[in-house]
Amino acid sequence: MTEHKPMDAEFPLAVHALVYLLHTERITSSEELADNICTNPARVRKVMARLSKAGYVTSMRGRYSGYTVEKSLRKVTLKEVLDALNETCICENWKSGDIHRDCQVSSGMGGVMDGIYGELNDVCDRQLQKITVGNVFQKIFQK
Repeated sequence: MTEHKPMDAEFPLAVHALVYLLHTERITSSEELADNICTNPARVRKVMARLSKAGYVTSMRGRYSGYTVEKSLRKVTLKEVLDALNETCICENWKSGDIHRDCQVSSGMGGVMDGIYGELNDVCDRQLQKITVGNVFQKIFQK
């Protein structure tokens, strides 16, 4: 099983980029995406490489380089986007306590928190499976 990293700013960046690409309906450069997202093009290219590998965007090279998407992207769930980034909603990088201590609190806290994080991730995953990139697009353009 692949080790997942905690959800970070790459997730909203990816969703933003996908919705923007649906909106523009054309090849869009990483510079234009970065300007719209308010970040730098290198960061956009890093995320777009993962989305390309997952098949959600097509990367164009050459004179008219940039990214494009298919209309079927509207049906991609946010859970699928999260998975393409190899992220999970909640992932602790540090555990309190020590399983080798005699104190029940110190020795038991890490395992209990792991269980809580697992339950929270299950809820998060179920919710993200209900929301598509198209749903996000619709929410923006219903204003």
